[in-house]
Amino acid sequence: MNALVLLTLILFVSMTIIGGKKGVRSFVALFINFIVLIITVLIMTDPSANPILLTIIACILISCTTLFFINEVNHKTKTAFVSTILTTVLLLFFIAFITERTMIQGFADEEIEGLTTFSFYLGVDFVKIAASVIIMSTIGAVADEAISISSPMFEIYRHNPHLSQKELFLSGIRIGKDLLGSSANTLFFAFFGGYLALLIRFKDLNYSFGQIMNAKVFRAEMVTILCAGIGVALIIPITAFITSYVLVKFEVGKEQ
Repeated sequence: MNALVLLTLILFVSMTIIGGKKGVRSFVALFINFIVLIITVLIMTDPSANPILLTIIACILISCTTLFFINEVNHKTKTAFVSTILTTVLLLFFIAFITERTMIQGFADEEIEGLTTFSFYLGVDFVKIAASVIIMSTIGAVADEAISISSPMFEIYRHNPHLSQKELFLSGIRIGKDLLGSSANTLFFAFFGGYLALLIRFKDLNYSFGQIMNAKVFRAEMVTILCAGIGVALIIPITAFITSYVLVKFEVGKEQ
């Protein structure tokens, strides 16, 4: 049996046994999001396509799958969805600006050694492509943190309906603080682990510290990590504010 098929079956069985119906939905959501990403990448190869617009559409679809398909449609997931999309749009334009300023778009020297016979004049905007790659690398963590803040806030309000919007907002911030460290570390080690072989290669080639810091591929990775960290930090006050506003303004938490 193919190793990928075997690992997929093990993942499915594990998620089904531990997560039940929600585990099955989570497993299906993985493939739905994978298909969305593949289609988005294929459309991005068209020079007339706008990578930023495609990324926003892809993030909306991924957020819908992650929040509504797995956790069903309710007030908690709706507020988390709005918070996720708002954070994503703000972060996307910020990342596009940073990407252009740091000049990390395109291919680094370490990545093109075996591709020198091919043309790199693809007719696509690599600044926007680089920004799209970074934002789609963080959308899962942002959506997960949004629902992790929104859901406890609804429970807090359901048990304490007398709380003001400010008190609810501060409760959401405190919840987010507990999530921030673990989310940032998860993103850091996920991205950094993927480039561990590159760091070993830097050592074998006797790169100095300055050469490593100025290597395009290393800078691109660090920008990705830092922007992802900004995203998981930014989602906390946005989700806390939107959720507290919805709870107090419409008193939906009492219905849960």
